[in-house]
Amino acid sequence: MTVREIVTSENPLLRRRSKKVRQFDENLQELVDDMFETLHAYHGLGLAAPQIGVLQRVFIAELPAEYDEAGNETAPLEQYVFINPEIRRMRGEEEMEEGCLSVPGYRGVVKRATLVHIKGQGLNGRPFRVRATDLLAEVFQHEFDHLEGILYLDRLVSPDKLFLIPVGQEEANETVMAD
Repeated sequence: MTVREIVTSENPLLRRRSKKVRQFDENLQELVDDMFETLHAYHGLGLAAPQIGVLQRVFIAELPAEYDEAGNETAPLEQYVFINPEIRRMRGEEEMEEGCLSVPGYRGVVKRATLVHIKGQGLNGRPFRVRATDLLAEVFQHEFDHLEGILYLDRLVSPDKLFLIPVGQEEANETVMAD
């Protein structure tokens, strides 16, 4: 597995729509493995293939395990791999603060659905569906946007809702969508 370089917002590649995956093989597995390695290296919650320079309809998401004060796990690690995803339904709306590895040093307020139904294919090509709420719904929408050539900057509720994060505080303000 390899940590790949993150493509940043000034690169026009991030504004292009990704291509459908047709080959479910070891190259796809390697791409996903590299994406998880990159996600972990940059401490994010999600990553889309275009963010590492690959225009394929692939994104991953990972919500860390949660623990109580005694150190007991209250919610397990959740990992998702979406190949050729489609958001089928969205409901609700809420303003949320997001960041993105492709837009380093900034966070902004966007409106996102609070419930999404998304379908996709796994690494084996088999279709599946997920119903997501709250943070997971936000992550899925953010990553899906990358596959469409959309950055969260395009969804800001207003231009004055983009904030510069002081150097050294990036990780303290992490709900970074890892993109």
